[in-house]
Amino acid sequence: MPRSNSHDNSLKGKPGARKRRRVKRGATRYRVCRTAALPAGESMKFMLPVRGADEECFVVNFHGQYHAYVNRCRHVPMAMDWIDNQFFAEQGRYLMCQTHNAYFEPGTGECIAGPASACGKFLYRVPLEIDKGFIYARPPEQEFDD
Repeated sequence: MPRSNSHDNSLKGKPGARKRRRVKRGATRYRVCRTAALPAGESMKFMLPVRGADEECFVVNFHGQYHAYVNRCRHVPMAMDWIDNQFFAEQGRYLMCQTHNAYFEPGTGECIAGPASACGKFLYRVPLEIDKGFIYARPPEQEFDD
């Protein structure tokens, strides 16, 4: 049920006026963390239900922008961080698969260096929403090739 919003200037001075909130339909969103808990250049792992199974994912703060991916290399489907929660390489310029030395652009997830079978492929993106200081994730809709 909609509630009145005393902070919305467009409703001030209108007795009984109510603002309707749009409710997004679709996949449930899951709270990952507070934005303040993830400073620039840092990453955080989290579990997310994807197609009936819990998948390990990670979110990064790359120059103040948040990006999240399934923790799975595109060369061989295995976790990218052999040292727990260590994804950044080259002074924070790239994400790196610690097993295959594959490098990925943090903002797009594109593999730019590493095994030939991985180059040009993209990490599986996890859709994010930032709302009132929290990062929320939704399960990816794309199918996985591996």
